[in-house]
Amino acid sequence: MSTINAQSDRHTALSTTNGCVHNWSQTLIPTTREAPSDAETSSHIYMVRAGYIRQVGAGIYNYLPLAWRSLKKISAIVREEMDAAGASEFLMPALMPIELYKDTKRDVDYGNLLFTLEDRHGRRSALGPTHEEVITDLMCGAVTSYKQFPLNLYQIQSKFRDEARPRAGLLRCREFIMKDAYSFHLELEGDAGLNHTYDKMYQAYTNIFTRCGLDFSAVEAEAGPIGGSASHEFMVNCANGEDTILYCPESGYTANVEKAEIGQRDWSFDVAPTEELTKHHTPGMPGIDLVAEHLGTNAAGMLKSIVFRRTGTENKWVIAVVRGDHDVNEGKVRDAVGTGVEMAPEKEAKEAGFAIGYVSPRMIDSTKLTLVVDPDALAAASWATGADENDHHVTGFNWSRDMADAIAQDKIKVADIRNAQAGDPSPRAQGAKLEARRGIEVGHIFKLGTKYSKAMGLSVLNKDQKKQDVIMGCYGIGVSRTLSACIESAHDDNGIIWPLAIAPYHAQIIVIKPKDDGVMDEADKLAAELSAHGFDVLIDDRDDRPGPKFKDADLVGIPLRFIISPKTIEAGQIEFKARADEGKAELIDRAKAVEAALAKCESIA
Repeated sequence: MSTINAQSDRHTALSTTNGCVHNWSQTLIPTTREAPSDAETSSHIYMVRAGYIRQVGAGIYNYLPLAWRSLKKISAIVREEMDAAGASEFLMPALMPIELYKDTKRDVDYGNLLFTLEDRHGRRSALGPTHEEVITDLMCGAVTSYKQFPLNLYQIQSKFRDEARPRAGLLRCREFIMKDAYSFHLELEGDAGLNHTYDKMYQAYTNIFTRCGLDFSAVEAEAGPIGGSASHEFMVNCANGEDTILYCPESGYTANVEKAEIGQRDWSFDVAPTEELTKHHTPGMPGIDLVAEHLGTNAAGMLKSIVFRRTGTENKWVIAVVRGDHDVNEGKVRDAVGTGVEMAPEKEAKEAGFAIGYVSPRMIDSTKLTLVVDPDALAAASWATGADENDHHVTGFNWSRDMADAIAQDKIKVADIRNAQAGDPSPRAQGAKLEARRGIEVGHIFKLGTKYSKAMGLSVLNKDQKKQDVIMGCYGIGVSRTLSACIESAHDDNGIIWPLAIAPYHAQIIVIKPKDDGVMDEADKLAAELSAHGFDVLIDDRDDRPGPKFKDADLVGIPLRFIISPKTIEAGQIEFKARADEGKAELIDRAKAVEAALAKCESIA
């Protein structure tokens, strides 16, 4: 039996057993010419128009047969690679008692994104957005010896997040399918360590998305609400993706905008003043652009001072200063000061003396705080900034003159604390500049460390008989999101263009005049031949005009297409084309149909 290798020595795009054969008339493929009124993205439009999904409620969808077939193929690839990497599949409940969050406080972190409900007995529960607490609680009672480590468990399950504004179909919905895995260790290094498993998961994810036929990048990332010390996102490269990826074309360094570092930038406090410090009344001017226009400058000529609150130190407050046209990066501020930080609650900050919206670096003279400044906020001789007084700003601010005492006492920390952007110096190749592209996140891996085990009491006696907190890793893939991201990155004006490995069917047979004698018999015969070589086949047996059937074929996006008609049967020929190829189908000898399909698979796999 012939099979087609799909970018992996271990696995094939076609089945090693007979593929399936389905008739269009006997399955549910409700194609439509009209896009849903709320659809904004190509994947949402085409998944509805091609009969893959139907909305049940806001952010909640039925997966119809075509979508479910592709989802099962993605899931099968995920299972094969996870199993090959040493992980074991199991299943946790979607519903979890709210008490599981009492130690981690992630119910607070998730806020309104967490689906919560109360049963008839008054017990509060949550629908799991992820399952760190559930599995950590399980491990507390299931592992008792250091000899049980390492462990790596995964599940594929529906997850829930109560998005305020669900959009983009399956890309940002309230119920979605996800693979999440969790690993457990007692050391960082070595074959049993977290770093070793993390590297195996990185490779498994690379294999998964390669086998799915996706153009993707693995990028350094922030951990977000999951937490942890290190993480990577796997992003499908897509011109209209929702996330920005920054990369160095010379070194290959790649990171998302929240994580991307910026290379060395020259800076100095020793810049002589050129203007007097002058106060201006600036009432009723929301937004930095209005203030800048009023002051005769622009956003790049202003300083933006953001107040953060931190814990674990006497200096509770942090002021982060960036240029007015840049955005403060909370993760970088956290790294710069060495403790966790959060945007200061406005009421609390005002009670501490901060004029929120009008704060300047000079607050260091009147409040015990840490002042962190981005290098680009030191480049000019004169700046506009807040006046530390409501409805007032100043112009002519100069670091060397107006912050002389703080500079002399070494109270100002200079660090990379802003979001990187295209054109910034590369952190990995001197002289190179970062470039930007767009992407859609489909996978994320984290080194959690002891964040959850310490909070929930997951510890065991190690081989030295000393109590030790268990080290954890977390590894997620958006299965339904991968389906949507694939369409987002692979379509044309006529519909979807599926990669072979995750297409709902590998080949489609379009039957012209199916009621004519012998036409369906010939279609069934070809389908059986293709099936014997591992192809999944969809026969369009509808008694409809050729035009609509060809339009539907483009819309649903099956990779290979055969057209059978009384005329081709009489000539001993068949029409054949690949969905991704431009132009009309070519006529080939009927006897060479399977050979042509196999050859085309080799070229597109």
